[in-house]
Amino acid sequence: MKNTFIQKLNDKQAVIGVVGLGYVGLPLNLCFIEKGFRSVGFDIDGNKVTALNAGRSYIKHISAERISSAVKSGLFDATTDFSRLKECDAILIAVPTPLNKNREPEMEYIVKTSEAIYPHLRKGQLVVLESTTYPGTTVELMVPILEKSGLKLDKDFYVAFSPEREDPNNPQYTTETIPKVVGSTSPDGLEIADKVYSQIVVKTVPVSSTQVAEATKLMENIFRSVNIALVNELKVTFMKMGIDIWEVIEAAKTKPFGYMPFYPGPGLGGHCIPIDPFYLTWKAREFGVNTRFIELAGEINTSMPDFVVQRAMEVLNEFGKALKGSRVLILGLAYKANVDDDRESPSYVLMEKLEEKGATVEYNDPFVPVIRPTREHAQYVGKKSAAVSAEYDLILISTAHDEYKKLDLTTLNVPILDTRNLVRKKHPLVFKA
Repeated sequence: MKNTFIQKLNDKQAVIGVVGLGYVGLPLNLCFIEKGFRSVGFDIDGNKVTALNAGRSYIKHISAERISSAVKSGLFDATTDFSRLKECDAILIAVPTPLNKNREPEMEYIVKTSEAIYPHLRKGQLVVLESTTYPGTTVELMVPILEKSGLKLDKDFYVAFSPEREDPNNPQYTTETIPKVVGSTSPDGLEIADKVYSQIVVKTVPVSSTQVAEATKLMENIFRSVNIALVNELKVTFMKMGIDIWEVIEAAKTKPFGYMPFYPGPGLGGHCIPIDPFYLTWKAREFGVNTRFIELAGEINTSMPDFVVQRAMEVLNEFGKALKGSRVLILGLAYKANVDDDRESPSYVLMEKLEEKGATVEYNDPFVPVIRPTREHAQYVGKKSAAVSAEYDLILISTAHDEYKKLDLTTLNVPILDTRNLVRKKHPLVFKA
């Protein structure tokens, strides 16, 4: 069974299925196609499927030309028909794993995907979970559902876990150039999974189990969360002392060893850093462990929007205005610069908190012209990006898009609250937060 699979890979006859056609799944499809493999994309969103089959893109940093080329090659199509999973030799799962309001993992997408797969599971297939989750998910949650098919793990089918490592719109690190960690439940499963990813990435990193692979992703993002919390705390501390944290960071990063720069901000955004650490916090409780560092970092990072709102009140006060009744323009809705991904963006939290204080809030983002449906903040769906103008009492920079660096915002003669160090020149209208 293993040898047959590997031979199909060598002959480029293996078919790769990807479930979830978002920021992680769609690049996987395209990478396999561009290496000469047939790849089928699966999603429950019919609009995405229609767009892809017509050669259109719905993700800013993935060009329509790249998708159109994949479709024209005859090697790619997208579908909502999960019965076609039986066509695939490898099934890669890239679906969301959000938290609920109690910071507990919501595993419904993994469960529903596994239940959609098992009726069509056939002997010899490989199923790989890429969604970030707690250690044990693959074996404890996914495998029992897949075995409802009547097939047995490592006898009839294989599983693996290979955490996604996407950094959207980073030209230096793409899907192909980022090493891929791979863990499985058996030597044969690991060899097959490793061989699958070796077709598209510069380097694979095999590990001893799915649990190690799951934990690796969490460690990477917890490392970032804790260090971002540290600089956020230092930002508040240094500001009280009249010291610019950004200048300190620039000086500190000249040290060629023992230091790595992290940067403060208005809060955490994206689908990784605000969420992933709490998968481990939740799982650790099962073993009687309190993950105090993770919890503390979470508290600091989630307090940053409150700090920014307090700074907004202080800045407006300097100009004889109250936050209540003021008009505020937030620059940037995306969670990071130069992308159109607004998942978990702190800008939404800032909008809500400013409005709770009585402000009228608009946003501007060239990459998010209209707010799309999200799991939270439903009240903003359909809200449109406003023009950058002098009509506001305060401009709050939340995302450092390159588009904003081209503007001289100080000419608007409006106070500017900069959470990203976007405005570098000293000016009486520019304040940091």
